[in-house]
Amino acid sequence: MRSTIDDYSFDIVVIGAGHAGIEAGLASAKAGMKTLVLAINLDTVGWAPCNPAVGGPAKGVVAREVDALGGQIAKTTDKTAINIRMLNTSKGPAVRALRAQIDKKEYSIEMKRALENQENLYLRSAIATEILVENGKVAGVVTHFGQVYRCKAAIITTGTFLGGKIFIGPKAFEAGRLGEFPSKMLSESLKKLGFKLARFKTGTPARILGSSIDFSKMERQDTSDTPLAFSYFSEPRVLPKDSPCWLTKTNPRTHSIIRRDIQFSPLYGDVKLIHSIGPRYCPSIEDKVLKFSSKDSHQIFVEPEGRNTGEYYLNGLSTSLPFKTQVEMVHSVEGLEKAVIMRPAYAVEYDFVIPEQLHPTLESKLVENLYFAGQVNGTSGYEEAAGQGIVAGINASAKLKGAEPLVLKRSEAYIGVMIDDLVTRGVDEPYRLLTSRAEYRLMLRHDNAHLRLTEYGYRYGLIPRWFYDKVVIIREAINREVSRLNDIVLKPSNSVNNKLLSAGTTAIYQPTRLAQLLKRPEITYSLLKDFDPQPISDSSLAEQVETTMKYEGYINRLRQEINRFEKLENELIPGDIDYDKVPNLSTESKEKLKKLRPMSVGQAMRIPGIKPADILNLSTYLTSLKRRHNH
Repeated sequence: MRSTIDDYSFDIVVIGAGHAGIEAGLASAKAGMKTLVLAINLDTVGWAPCNPAVGGPAKGVVAREVDALGGQIAKTTDKTAINIRMLNTSKGPAVRALRAQIDKKEYSIEMKRALENQENLYLRSAIATEILVENGKVAGVVTHFGQVYRCKAAIITTGTFLGGKIFIGPKAFEAGRLGEFPSKMLSESLKKLGFKLARFKTGTPARILGSSIDFSKMERQDTSDTPLAFSYFSEPRVLPKDSPCWLTKTNPRTHSIIRRDIQFSPLYGDVKLIHSIGPRYCPSIEDKVLKFSSKDSHQIFVEPEGRNTGEYYLNGLSTSLPFKTQVEMVHSVEGLEKAVIMRPAYAVEYDFVIPEQLHPTLESKLVENLYFAGQVNGTSGYEEAAGQGIVAGINASAKLKGAEPLVLKRSEAYIGVMIDDLVTRGVDEPYRLLTSRAEYRLMLRHDNAHLRLTEYGYRYGLIPRWFYDKVVIIREAINREVSRLNDIVLKPSNSVNNKLLSAGTTAIYQPTRLAQLLKRPEITYSLLKDFDPQPISDSSLAEQVETTMKYEGYINRLRQEINRFEKLENELIPGDIDYDKVPNLSTESKEKLKKLRPMSVGQAMRIPGIKPADILNLSTYLTSLKRRHNH
């Protein structure tokens, strides 16, 4: 039973209850840590302040990775989804991903319930103002109520709230989100501790009243007819078609309104108010109009915010222009001529911690047992935040227990790619995960996240034994089926060749293994049933087998490349190494290595500007250190 004593001593304090804070708090509590989660507003736990959706290319895979590690985002998405589709179905498996519209309010309610029902977890309302440090380690968190919560570790997941400032045209006011207080004093506390902070900006479009929209002028996008689910713990299902999304476009009139009033934009005006950089892959409409002046139109996706609200989100029409301009701009769009704006679009500028100050565990290099996760690390997106949150929660708990940390490799997860990019390369714009960032993306698919990561979730106490055993059985079944298809030989005949020709592939003239047939682009696993005496009926298993066989050669080459790189990843660099003693290091490389303190030669290689010759010199020096140590 949970203690009812209202004390002020915890193992871990998580600051923030957004997508990162939720995963961090749940992971810590599941690992047995007495965990406090602090939120400024308990009515917006797990809020989706931008688009009411989870998933998309790369992001959808991350949601599944968090699920395979034992997280919550995929489960809650399945509970509250109102429209779901698989994207890029006509393309290869490396870029396919799920995307779901969520009921925004229900999602928040479900996430709050998950925190409230979790053993070892305490949820309270407060604004954190100061991190207490004793002997270089986290000792506690102070709130604006004057409370002091003692703790052994803290995880900061403040999103856009650190020094948050909102802009609507020339009007500006302090807020973390529209209608919510910012966190100002915590920024000052971090600066006093020696952290370097910078500022980014992001934005969100207007919300409009559904009854004022003329949907007859728009293109309808319904939920999938195929049963789908984000979580491996959910039963795939077909959703009702009562919450479609809609597609419309801007036009030359829209663009002329934007150009006419661009002088009043806080980004482009005569008196420029926003000097920080925004997300390149989710630009404001004024950015798109000015930077792509040859385009006559830009897509707008009109998305419902939930079943029990009339609000719709204008995806693609993010702006910080004045409210009057927003009204005129929206009314110029087909289908939105009489649209009523319920909430204005706005830009928000906020502090973030320069992520090179973090270890790959997301623990800070400056203060022991202080972790950072989510948008505070310079990222954008709910899924990126959730991925960092669960890693921070796992690692903070593991550190306090004296266990090995979780550092996911680039070849193991998109989460590993993201964290390595952040701590090694840093950010010069809000970071967004893209399939192109992952050099091993064919191995980091949405369909195999459970095969890649469940073992870690089980090891750290977040995944139940029955699910771990299930994944082991699935892996063995895939291997058995691959072996079986390699053993079955199909002999040429008129009947066989007629079926092959009707499938659009060439005939065979000598005995051919079914495995070889499956490697042909035209042949799917389901087509093999005409030749196969014992096909498997599980469609998800069949998908794994088909992908494994079709891309076997490429995957094998990737594995060889990964093995070569892992030798460098396993070549660890002592934390107290004196780079001044490494012979023949260039001055530039020496400065970067001193600043970033990479954990391995592999990580050092990925630091921008480090020369190959310096990597060789470093590796040679480390080898000489080992020899001296052994002797």
